[in-house]
Amino acid sequence: MSLSPSTTVASLTADLAPSGPFVGGATPRLSWRTESDAADWLQRSAELEIQRGRETHLAVQESGDSSLVNWPFAPIEPREQVIVRVRVTGTDGVSSPWSSPLELVGGFLSAGEWRAQMIGAADAAEPGAPFLARRTLSVTGAVARATLYAAGHGVYQAAVNGRDVDDHVMKPGWTGYARRLTHETSDVTALLLPGANEITVRVAAGWYAERLRLFGPPKAFYGEQPAVAAQLVIEYTDGRTETLATDGSWESTLDGPLRASGLYAGEHVDSRRAHAFGVETGWLPVRVDGASIVPRMSTQPPVRAIEEVPVQQVITAPSGAVILDFGQNLVGVLRISVNGAAGDTVTLRHAEVLENGELGTRPLREAQATDSFVCDGSGPQTWQPEFTFHGFRYAEVSGWPGELDPSDVVAVVLHTDMTRTGWFHSSDATLDRFHENVVWGMRGNFLSIPTDCPQRNERLGWTGDIGVFAPTASYLYDCRSMLASWLEDLAIEQQASNGVVPFFVPSYDPAIAAAAGWGDAATVVPWALYERFGDAGVLAEQYQSMASWVDTIAALAGRRHLWEGGFQFGDWLDPDAPPESPAKAKADPDVVATAYLWRSSDILAKAAAVLGHTADATRYRELAERVRTAFLREYATDAGRLVSDSATPYGLAIVFGLARDEAQRQQFGDRLAALVRSSGYLISTGFLGTPLITDALTSTGHHDAAARLLFQTQCPSWLYQVRMGATTVWERWDSMLEDGSINPGQMTSFNHYSLGSVADWMHRELGGLSPIEPGYRRIRIAPRPVPQLQHAQTEHDTPYGRAASGWERTAAGLVVTAVIPPNTRAEVLLPGAASPFEVGSGRHEWRLDGHEESGQLPNHELGSQTPLAELIDDEQAFSAIIEAIESVDVDRARAFHRETKWRGDTSLGDVSFFLQGPVGQSVTAAIAALNAARARARAGN
Repeated sequence: MSLSPSTTVASLTADLAPSGPFVGGATPRLSWRTESDAADWLQRSAELEIQRGRETHLAVQESGDSSLVNWPFAPIEPREQVIVRVRVTGTDGVSSPWSSPLELVGGFLSAGEWRAQMIGAADAAEPGAPFLARRTLSVTGAVARATLYAAGHGVYQAAVNGRDVDDHVMKPGWTGYARRLTHETSDVTALLLPGANEITVRVAAGWYAERLRLFGPPKAFYGEQPAVAAQLVIEYTDGRTETLATDGSWESTLDGPLRASGLYAGEHVDSRRAHAFGVETGWLPVRVDGASIVPRMSTQPPVRAIEEVPVQQVITAPSGAVILDFGQNLVGVLRISVNGAAGDTVTLRHAEVLENGELGTRPLREAQATDSFVCDGSGPQTWQPEFTFHGFRYAEVSGWPGELDPSDVVAVVLHTDMTRTGWFHSSDATLDRFHENVVWGMRGNFLSIPTDCPQRNERLGWTGDIGVFAPTASYLYDCRSMLASWLEDLAIEQQASNGVVPFFVPSYDPAIAAAAGWGDAATVVPWALYERFGDAGVLAEQYQSMASWVDTIAALAGRRHLWEGGFQFGDWLDPDAPPESPAKAKADPDVVATAYLWRSSDILAKAAAVLGHTADATRYRELAERVRTAFLREYATDAGRLVSDSATPYGLAIVFGLARDEAQRQQFGDRLAALVRSSGYLISTGFLGTPLITDALTSTGHHDAAARLLFQTQCPSWLYQVRMGATTVWERWDSMLEDGSINPGQMTSFNHYSLGSVADWMHRELGGLSPIEPGYRRIRIAPRPVPQLQHAQTEHDTPYGRAASGWERTAAGLVVTAVIPPNTRAEVLLPGAASPFEVGSGRHEWRLDGHEESGQLPNHELGSQTPLAELIDDEQAFSAIIEAIESVDVDRARAFHRETKWRGDTSLGDVSFFLQGPVGQSVTAAIAALNAARARARAGN
C-alpha cells in the first residue's frame, strides 16, 4: 500500500474505557481521528488490526465510518490484553501509516467471578462513621498482572503497602446503590512486593450514608453505615491465579485520623492518629453485610483533582475573621501546608459569596461546609480533605498557628475528568467572561453525576437542569460516557416508579409525580447525545425508558391529548415570580406541559426511526401530531397569539416545532419579538423558556432582538451577573441584588448551570458552528454577526477533529473563516447570502466587502410623541435617556427600564410621570443634545 506523510491517524480511542487501558465491555466501539494536509479529504476504507498474544488479526471496513465503529473482532476476555491499530485509505486512494497502538485490557469480571462481600466496621455506633479496613497477603512468585476491583456503599480509596492505587477521587461515584452498583478497576502490579503485603481501604459515608436530605428530617440516603467490597486477582507468570476478596477475614478500625466525614458537613481529621499505613489500635474483625448486587465496571471518567487555584486576596472581615478569596467560584477542597503544635486545630469554612464583608453562608442552608485538621506536632504537614467537596470562592480560616502565609493554602478543583471540547471568544470581554462562567458552572456540577448545585444541602442530579443544559454540555466537554452512565440510573429508577422519572437521579426516594421539562430528560438527554456525538447506541440503550416516559405522560393527557392539571414546576424561577414561590410563572403550566408532551413524542418518533423500529415510529409520530393539533386548537388563536401570552410559550412553540406551518411560526416569532421589546429587552423567562428564547427569535428573523437580550446588563439578564462579579452562572437572575445583598429566597445558589444554556446558541449562531448530521459528520457554518461585536470565534473538537467558525470586521468589510476536519463536509451560509454552498475539509476564508448590519441614523427628531417601541430599538437614544435619569436617580432609571411597557402604541409623553422634576430636565437636555448631534451628522453626510 502507498503511504502519504500528509495523512495520519491522530488518535485511536475505545468506548467504555474511562481511564487507562481498562474497558468495561467485551466489544468496545472504536473511534479514530485523521489529520490530513489534503483538501476535501474523505475516508474510503479502514483496516483494523488486533494483536492478542502472539496472534494478529485484521478486519477491513469498506466505508467512511470512523466514529463509534462496532468492534470487529472476537470479544475481549476479562483481564485479556489486546493491542489495536488502524490505518485509513482516502477516496484519493492514498493510505495513512498505521496509528499508534492502543492497549486495551478487559476491566470487567466474568459471570459468577465476583466473590467480594460488602464489609464495614463492626463496632460503628455513629451513623455514617468513616473506617479503615485491611488485609495482609503473601505474594508467592513473579507477578504477571495484579488487578484490584473495588466497589463501595459510600466512597473509598484503596492502597497497597501504603501507596494509593490511583489518583481518583470520591470513588466509585454515585449510582442508585440498591439497583445499580459500579466498581473501579486498577492495575496494582507495580505496588505488590515479594512476600508480605498489606491492602488498606479508607471508607467514608459519601452519598450512601449521607443523612442531610433536601426534604424531611435527617435520614440516611440508602443505609446507615458505609461499606466496601474489593477483589484482588493476582496472575503469576507461571500460570497460577490467586484471588483475595473481602470477607470476614478482614479487619477494620474506627480509630483512623478521619474522625467525621459528610458531603455537606465536611471532614474532621486528627492527624495524631495516623501512622504509615493506617492506625495502631482498634482493629477488630469486620462486619460482613453479605452479598450486594453484582457491580459492573464504571464506564465513565473518574473524578480527579483537575486544577489548583491560588489565593488572590486575604480579607479581614469586620468581625476580624480571616477570609481567603480565590477569585473564582469553584468546586473542590482546600489543601493546606501547616506547622503547628500537637492539638492545634485549623478550621476551614466555605462559601460562594460575601455579605456585609463576612462569609455568606445563608445560601448553604443546613450544609456546614466546614473542614478541620488537628496537627500532630511533628513539623510541617500537608493535608486536604478526601471524601467531601464544597462549592466556594471564599474560605474563612481560623485556628491557624502563627501568621498565615497565603501560599500555604490552595484550592483544588475537583470534577469528572472529561476532555474539554468547546471554546468561544469574542471582542466583548464581558460576554467572554459569561461564557467562562458557563464552563466553570459545568465543571463544578459535573462531579460523578450532573447536579443542580455544588454547595448547599442538595447537590442532586435534578433532571430538569441537565435536560435544558445537555446540548451546551455536549459542546463544551466530552460528557457522553458520563451522561450515558447517569441515564442508566434514570432508566432503572424510572422502571421502579412505573414509568415516572424522579425529580432527581439517583433518587433516594420514590418518584412523586411526572413533571414536564424534568421527566422529559428521559428523551431530550439521549437525543442530545445522539445529535452531538452521533451515538445511536445511547438511543438503543435508553429506548425503553424513552417510550415508557412518553406512554406515561400520554396517559396523563388522556383522550384530549392535553397534559393539564397536577403538580408542575412549570417555567421555574420566572424573574417575576415571588422569591418563595418560584413556580408562579407567567407561562401557564398546562401550556408548558403539553408542549413537552409534543417534544418527547416527536423525539421518540425520530429515535424509533433511527433504530429501525418502523411500527413505533409511525405510532409515536401519530401521537405527536394529535398532541400538536390539540395544542393549537386549545391554546393558539387565528391571529397568531397563544392564550398564555408570555415569552416562554412562544419559545416552546417555535423551537419545538409546534406551529402548523411557516406562516403561523412567523406569527409566533413576531409576537415573541414584540413581548421581548415590551419588556425592555430584559429577560422575562424562567428555567424552561430561557434556553429557547434566543433561538426562537433568531429563527424567526429577530436576531437583533436576541442580541439585545444577550448583551443586556441590567437585571434580569445574563450579563447582569457578570457585572455583579459572578464567576459562575447563578440559580436566580437576581441571586445577588443590586446593593450586593443576597436574594432573600431560600433557593439562592451562585453556581447553577441551567441559565447558561444560552451558550449553545452563542456557539451555533454567533460563532456559526453546528451539526447538520448527528456527530458533525456534516457541519453547518453560518455565523450571524451582531453590531455589538467586532469579532467572534468558536471551536469544537468533533468526533472527527477540530472544527472552527468565526468572523471579524475589517476596514474592507467582513472576513469569515472556518476549519473543517477531515472526513467531514460542511454547508456554508455566509452573512447576507440567499443560499448555502458546500465545502470539504481544510481551512477556508471568505471576504465580504462592505458588509454592515447597522442602519442609518433616524431622519426625524426624538420627542414626547416618539413611540416607546421605537425608542427602545434606538439603542443610542435609549442609552442617552437611561444615562440622563441615572445621573439624577439610579433607582428611578432602573424602575423606568423595568416597569415601562415598551410598546408601539405608547409614547414617551405617556410615561411622563416617571420623568418629572430634575429627572425630566435631564432627559429633555439629553434628547435635545442627541437630536442636535444627529442633525450635524446628517448634514455632514
